[in-house]
Amino acid sequence: MPHMVLLASYLSINAVDVSEHSSKIELSVEVSDEDATTFRSLGWKEVLGGIKEGSLSATFKQDIAAGELDATMWPLLGNNVPFEVRLSDAAVGPNNPKYTGTVLMKKWAPIAGQVGSIAEVDVEWPTSGQVSRTVS
Repeated sequence: MPHMVLLASYLSINAVDVSEHSSKIELSVEVSDEDATTFRSLGWKEVLGGIKEGSLSATFKQDIAAGELDATMWPLLGNNVPFEVRLSDAAVGPNNPKYTGTVLMKKWAPIAGQVGSIAEVDVEWPTSGQVSRTVS
């Protein structure tokens, strides 16, 4: 599968499927580059991979009805909670890995938007601990 269009991605926060409210999902991970240059590096910078970190970004279509998105997210503010993301909501497998971990619910904007626009919430939460990729 050389190309893919995201049509039915999956996002779960604290074991609650919030895919129906999501219009953007981005899981980003990176490794810090630590300078290991010495006089024996012959004038070339040498680097080693250091600490890993990540973030989970999402755009949600707000829903404040009882038991819906805002009621799910509001109590989680300030807590570390588990997440799961997949490119497709199909079963997990070699062609549809799942990425899991924990994020700090650092921000929630229950009201955002302008006149005549869809009420959306944009978030970016830092990961806490390891992010895993599994195919089963």
